[in-house]
Amino acid sequence: MLLSGEIISGEFDGNANEFSIQKVKHFTTQTTINEKQLKSLYHYLKKHQDDAEGHVITLYDQLPIRLNREEISLLAGDLEKVQEMYLDTF
Repeated sequence: MLLSGEIISGEFDGNANEFSIQKVKHFTTQTTINEKQLKSLYHYLKKHQDDAEGHVITLYDQLPIRLNREEISLLAGDLEKVQEMYLDTF
């Protein structure tokens, strides 16, 4: 199942029960997250979504990407859509 979100794009594999992130903003990547990791990231973003300075995430622990408050909110929305994919597998 494909997702083309506001901040991330990727594909959900229901058999492996994991989501492969293929793009973050305009950067191409290949990262796989399971449901527990997704929930952890989502709750962290929701807790800090009002931080004035935004946040920095990294790809491959090397490439920093700054997210402003609006982008953090958009990413949280994308993660909610991925969470629905996990729920649809049951």
